[in-house]
Amino acid sequence: MQLPVPPTLSRLSLLLTLSLMAAPLGAVAARAEATAFTQSLAASASADPAIAEWYRSTDYETLWTGAEDADRRSALLQAIATASDHGLPVPRYDAKALTAALQAAETEGDRGRVEVEMTRAYLAWARDLTSGALVPSEVDAGIVREINRIEPQVLLSRISNGEPQAVLDWLLPKSRQYMQLMKAKLGLEAQIRAGGWGETVTAAALAPGDAGPAVIALRDRLVRMGYLAPTAVASYDRALQAAVTAFQLNHGLTADGAANESTLAEINIGPEERLKSVIVAMERERWMHVDRSVKHIWVNLPDFRAQIVEDGKTVFETRVVIGKNVPDQRSPEFSDEMEHMVINPSWGVPRSIIVKEYLPLLQRNPNAVSHIQVIDGRGRVVPRGSVNFAAYSARSFPFGMRQPPSDGNALGKVKFMFPNVHNIYLHDTPSKSLFDKEVRAYSHGCIRVADPFALAHELLSWQVDNAEAEFEAALETGKETTVKLKQHLPVHLVYFTAYPDAKGRITYRRDVYERDAALWRALSEAGVELAGVQG
Repeated sequence: MQLPVPPTLSRLSLLLTLSLMAAPLGAVAARAEATAFTQSLAASASADPAIAEWYRSTDYETLWTGAEDADRRSALLQAIATASDHGLPVPRYDAKALTAALQAAETEGDRGRVEVEMTRAYLAWARDLTSGALVPSEVDAGIVREINRIEPQVLLSRISNGEPQAVLDWLLPKSRQYMQLMKAKLGLEAQIRAGGWGETVTAAALAPGDAGPAVIALRDRLVRMGYLAPTAVASYDRALQAAVTAFQLNHGLTADGAANESTLAEINIGPEERLKSVIVAMERERWMHVDRSVKHIWVNLPDFRAQIVEDGKTVFETRVVIGKNVPDQRSPEFSDEMEHMVINPSWGVPRSIIVKEYLPLLQRNPNAVSHIQVIDGRGRVVPRGSVNFAAYSARSFPFGMRQPPSDGNALGKVKFMFPNVHNIYLHDTPSKSLFDKEVRAYSHGCIRVADPFALAHELLSWQVDNAEAEFEAALETGKETTVKLKQHLPVHLVYFTAYPDAKGRITYRRDVYERDAALWRALSEAGVELAGVQG
């Protein structure tokens, strides 16, 4: 006789219920079922040592598929159902597929396999949510982030022994910036479903006083983007100029209110591309396990600015020049601590610059780059007349080069040191004109600072009463002087093309190194999709 199945009862629930009803029928049958479950679970877990070890250590106790696991099972399925909201690859922990597998389970062997599938999904979810779905250095070697993964045994112990919802909430990113990016993601998806931002602007450039179809297209697009209140005015009036200025400020453009070629290029970028930037920024934020409550220096490379941030507020800000967009000169992304500054620094020329740029010049003319000294391994100056530069190759050249302190020194009058294997630091520069450019990627990798004296004053003000006088006194000696910071300052070189400002509005920047494009491709290959975009 076949038992009737209540319509709301899943096959798994029925299986569990029947196993309980049948228990008195014989210990042999119960042991057979337990053996089938254990064997299936062990076989399924064998491909993953961490999962296999967990189940062996718990004598194959269930986490998800036992009759007493309903709350834990439900909490996980509800959590992973939000994967798309987080910009994570849904196929890695597909809630619908797991639910279907649970409902389709008919045997103890099926239940063992589903048990492992759910554990894999939980571990993947926990890993991706807390530390990112990608290994950043595998996408771009210039992303040098320390990715701290929580050990699987810790994750499994927590979900086994803790209140399920509390444990799953503990995994969620907590930063204000992540929440704001997530809100922006959902908002962009809604705008895409509503039709986007309208037609692009086809003009080469527009300016106040202009009129015509292109101005109307510009007006309508800015209205839909939220920079301009709905209006029927068909000319480039003051309101439209103010809207363009606001857009420029939010996109790192020259804020003059004129829609020139570069401004229109940014205005014509659609919400789908902006959504990609936001999703990539959420992934980057999952890598950023840093304490932002302490005072720190924040250098967002595509923003071309350095900031000192204290208690969430920017207390100092300056324009910067970053590395050129060529393979060996792009500024890397990493975090470290500023330890000291050097006033009137000498410049130890990096090996790459010596052999690629200066050695060929010296081989043609031994007196070339005469402002730079040739030095031996002990730092002693070597007379150029004693060196046959033509006898050496880039590999065999045994000398270093150094530029003494001077007004024309490549590092200017001060450098700010956070010693690191990349030989990257912040410094002054004699090439001041580059700071007037909109895109400022011209260095060999280090960060050139537009207002280095002001930065030095700010740093010294935390440890001396008269910072400006102290700095000027050291500067006037003309001698290389190291000033240690009594309190080391965290430095974060980051790369966000989408990031919330102090008011929570998302600002966008150009992908100057195309790193975010590479990250998006990697996320897409992993299974991340643009919600709201019609395929």
